Amino acid sequence: MTRLGILLIWLLHFLPLRLQALVGNSLGLLLYFVAFERRSVATTNLRLCFPDLSVQQRRVLVRKNFQAFTRSLLERGLLWWASASRIQRYIRVEGFEYYQQAQSKGPVILLAPHFVALDVGGSWLIQHVNLVSVYSNQKNPLFNELLLRGRSRFGAQKLYSRQQGLRPIIKAMRAQHPFYYLPDQDLSTRDGLFVPFFKVPAATLTTVPRLAEMTGAQVVPCISKLLPDGYEVRFYPAWENYPTGDLLADTRRMNEFIEQRVREMPEQYFWLHKRFKTRPEGEAKLY
Repeated sequence: MTRLGILLIWLLHFLPLRLQALVGNSLGLLLYFVAFERRSVATTNLRLCFPDLSVQQRRVLVRKNFQAFTRSLLERGLLWWASASRIQRYIRVEGFEYYQQAQSKGPVILLAPHFVALDVGGSWLIQHVNLVSVYSNQKNPLFNELLLRGRSRFGAQKLYSRQQGLRPIIKAMRAQHPFYYLPDQDLSTRDGLFVPFFKVPAATLTTVPRLAEMTGAQVVPCISKLLPDGYEVRFYPAWENYPTGDLLADTRRMNEFIEQRVREMPEQYFWLHKRFKTRPEGEAKLY
């Protein structure tokens, strides 16, 4: 089944992007009806984060989220196999000067939260910058290989697994490789804290403020967005007075920034992930 899925993704990348988007939205609607467990996860997440929405409003949002996720998955064929010039033709970039200003002063952390199009930002960046990034091994080795190859197909990229720790990342950052980092998944509290995310305690990695402190790096957010006929990659100004030395406050600031971006396009955040899986001691499970 995996090979058939990859074959479909490869075949689709030859189509115009609007047709790829149509296929992705259609298959996403189908998945919404058949992927019961993930639909339940997304519904729970949205109930916790957007309690003021009606049940019907959240149902519509979950459906759109499935469509956005499926579209982004299928369109990875474009990022994995299309030419650099074709990829760039579909991407509108805003605020790259914020990264350039920060990079001229020293190490940079590119904060890339889990919006469904985050690989688009990575694909555009590796055509212009040599990044360092961290990855989680996928359960399927073939998909894992494609993912790593796609994230390193241009330039001289450095990819490390989470199991390798921070040492090689710090070394690469000090050699002027910006760190493209995805900070907002529940990986337990071993290297994190419980920090509110939409007012719900969430196990949150403290890597961003700790790395910024250790390396003197500036934090420049980078948000990728699906558009009807392409993508947008937007860079934001480097955070001022960061970090402060207060690990909890600095991590909370990160979550607050992500919340603001989620409110702008809630259908494109990765709600299918069990963001609140780890609970404070004594709290009941949410999934």
